This record gives sequence, C-alpha cells and structure tokens, in this order.
Amino acid sequence: MRDTTIDPDRRRSPLAAAAGELGRGFALIGESPVGVVGLALVLFWVAVAVLAPVIAPYPPNAQYLPFAPPGSAHPDGGLFWLGADHLGRDVLSRIIWGARTVLIFAPLATGAAFVVGVGLGLVAGYQRGWIDDLLSRIGDLILSFPVLVLYVVVITTFGASAINIVIAVTFASAPGIMRIVRGLTLDLRNRDYVAAAQTRGESAWFIMVREILPNARGPMIVDACLRLGYVIITIGVLGFLGLGLPPPDPDWGGMINETRGMALYAPHMSVFPCLAISSLVLGFNLLADGVREVAMRE
Repeated sequence: MRDTTIDPDRRRSPLAAAAGELGRGFALIGESPVGVVGLALVLFWVAVAVLAPVIAPYPPNAQYLPFAPPGSAHPDGGLFWLGADHLGRDVLSRIIWGARTVLIFAPLATGAAFVVGVGLGLVAGYQRGWIDDLLSRIGDLILSFPVLVLYVVVITTFGASAINIVIAVTFASAPGIMRIVRGLTLDLRNRDYVAAAQTRGESAWFIMVREILPNARGPMIVDACLRLGYVIITIGVLGFLGLGLPPPDPDWGGMINETRGMALYAPHMSVFPCLAISSLVLGFNLLADGVREVAMRE
C-alpha cells in the first residue's frame, strides 16, 4: 500500500487538495466501465434532486385525478407521465421530489456513522489494550442484534422523523465501520512512516489522522459506497413500514407503503418508486465495484 501522507511543508490549501483528489478520483473511475455506469446512475439522481423545483411537472402534494394511468391527460393540459396515485398526486413529481429526501438523508446518515465508526476504529486499533477490548465488546454486542430490529427499536422509541432515522442508522452502522477501520489500523500502525512520526514526537491524534487515516481510505471509500446503497434500502424499508418521514413529504418507501394494497388495480403507483430505489442502489453498488477494481489495479 502506498504512503499517501501529506508533506507538512507543502503549502497547499485543503480546498485545492480536495479538488485535486476529487478530479483524480473521477479520472480513475473513468478507467472502469462498471464504475462509469454506476457513477452515471448516481449523478443522474443527484441532478434530479438538485433540479427538482425546475423539472417536476407539478407540485408533489397537489391532488388531481386519482388512479390516473401513465400517459393520461392532466387537467392543466399536460400529461401524467407516470400516472397518479390514489389521492390524485402526480407520481413522477413525487418521485423527483423524493430523490431529494433520499440523497439528503442517506449521505447524512452514512456520514454520521462514518464519523463515529472511523473515530472509534482508529482509537481502538492504535491504542490497543483495554480501550480496544471495551470498544470491541460494545461493538460486538450491537452487531449481535438484527439491523432492522435496531432501526425499529430506535425509531419507535424516539418517533418517526428525519433526525431519528439518522440516529438509528448511525447507531446500527457505526460498529461495523469501527471493525473495518480497526483492522486497517492494526495493520498500518506497524508501517515505517508511522514509526517515523512516532520518532519525531508526533501526537497519537496526529498519527491517526494524518498518517494512518489517509492510507486506509481505499477500503473505506468502497465500504461507503456499498453502505450508501444499504442505507437507501433502509430508508425505503422504514418508509414502507410507516417509520419513515411523516406524510405528506414525498418518500419512495412511503409511496410504496401507501399504495401496496392497490398494487394489482394500479401497479404504476408502486412499480415506479421501486424502480427508483433499485436504480439508485444499483448505481452505488456498481460505483463501489468500480472503485474496488481501480484500487486493485494500483
């Protein structure tokens, strides 16, 4: 594994360094056809979420003609491109606005889980001893429960809301991330550049953040892409169970939940939200495969 630590003498702003790394990352992904397809799917939904106020044909909660089939005429002179639901709301508009919900809360929940999991994993792997034993046992205890049960327990305890979804995902996902980062840290802490930093008298936090963390980023990026897909499915499942965002906010899982009893009569109300979830999860999974493929080449 290459030493990607930052030379302290290099006078380069964090923003410029981040931009350079991002550009290099896109260039590397371009070498993987699978990664390109995954990135294209993800960027498509990101564009949909960002441009939702512009491209959504109608307000997401406006009610028109219940059960209107796809392609039918709209009272305002347009079309119900993907039909209308049982309340007469345009399915396409709700899917477009629902992309915002997914692409805000899924990265937010995943990011919070990574902040907690990476921090604990670095400490456990570098410090070892009783700290490692304590954190590992707590993590094992949490991981012993089925993930869906943890989500349901947290959300039913604190109530269904966006912030509680983030808390539930963080609580359930952080131990798994901690385990991965701990394993990477146990390997990297014995490298020569870590020994050199210790010889210079650098603090433990400096070594963990500036020496170990950058060299562990490859597996962490792959895990983040895969975990984003899992979190998107989780948000959809919670919405399907009635534990997602409170109505009438557009939520892909909630859209399926509201119309599941009418799926045989008007399948378009459930099929299109399912396709939206599947395509976005597929995008993140293919992107993770592309990152893994590029990392193996290096």
